[in-house]
Amino acid sequence: MLSRALRCAPWRSSPRRLLSAKAAAARRTPLFDLHTEFGGRMVEFAGHQLPVQYAAGGIVAEHKHARESAGLFDVSHMQQLRVCGVNRDSLVSFLTVADVAALAPGQACLSLFLNGQGRIMDDLIVSRCREPHFYLVTNAGCAEKIQAHLDHWAGVFQARALDVRLEYMDAALMALQGPRAAEVLAKGVIDFKLADLAFMHGRYATVFGVQDCRITRCGYTGMDGFEISVPPQGAMTVARALLDGPLVKPIGLGARDSLRLEAGLCLYGNDIDETRTPVEAGLMWTVSKRRRQEAQQRGSEAFLGGEQLAVASATKPEVRRVGLLGLEGPPARHGAAVFAENDGDEPIGVVTSGCMSPSLNQPVAMGYLRRANSAVGTPVRFEIRGKRYRGVVAKMPFLPATYYTGGLR
Repeated sequence: MLSRALRCAPWRSSPRRLLSAKAAAARRTPLFDLHTEFGGRMVEFAGHQLPVQYAAGGIVAEHKHARESAGLFDVSHMQQLRVCGVNRDSLVSFLTVADVAALAPGQACLSLFLNGQGRIMDDLIVSRCREPHFYLVTNAGCAEKIQAHLDHWAGVFQARALDVRLEYMDAALMALQGPRAAEVLAKGVIDFKLADLAFMHGRYATVFGVQDCRITRCGYTGMDGFEISVPPQGAMTVARALLDGPLVKPIGLGARDSLRLEAGLCLYGNDIDETRTPVEAGLMWTVSKRRRQEAQQRGSEAFLGGEQLAVASATKPEVRRVGLLGLEGPPARHGAAVFAENDGDEPIGVVTSGCMSPSLNQPVAMGYLRRANSAVGTPVRFEIRGKRYRGVVAKMPFLPATYYTGGLR
């Protein structure tokens, strides 16, 4: 879990401390040399060596630079794959809640893998490519579990004489995020105009001379930006070109976490996991009306976990994921108990992610509260190191989203 990694990371005690044995044994991404060149403080995260922050400024400075200009994130630890074959639509439709039939060529969506109990196995991005395949990006921490899951069901489909194939990709993945991101990336893309690329749409292109890249207009910060999949041998070329000038700086895991939390976005393993349903997590918006109707009519024949999701969505959940603002004291972190304003002995919920917001200069968090205590404006108290501090249930995102609203659709 990233929040825990940040609290326990070895760099807190000494900025020049050598990698731990665990971090040293982790995989290097294609951008590892770039991280060391910029003084990245490396930790093990999801089996990879990744920078928590860089030497030049620190987490808060990186966070603010991304918000004000643009930041480059190494997200090569994420699992990328293509789903191919004549029956690829059927496989993706069965394994995710995505409304595959509604996705136009080039369009992407945030979706969920559900288990047989209708709970969240992972969140992912599903892209219907103009080429004959889907492009999926799943979380690194779930890679082994999800690969086994995908392989199993692909085998089931193949045993039924259905034509499906999975192609796991060996590619770097970087995210360029911030208000100046398009301006910088446009200098390296000549195949099409970035202004024509709508939010949650993508296409293949040559980027700064590197062929076979895929650009998707999306991200994990609540801002305009792009995720760029790059053949590993070209990753350093693209990254160096993006960093050539003052507009873009490299951004580590620490600022990535605070940026996504300000945007109200979930981190798998902290805010969602296999104990939570999309209803509790406030993610039913990822399930279209048509898919909900399919689940009600066909249950788990429509998609895995569909029957259980239909049952869960028919009743109000006992708990809900909510935003939380701290009104005093330190930020409430993952695992902090939340109490009602009257300081009762029984917790009404738990914090799943929290930090001091660099943009608001105020503690922000998200977590799960009993439904009766979950309305925006409800006063609460956080228990932090044996003391209780005032807070309030707040609307998410904590900052207005600035996603790109133009482009061709």
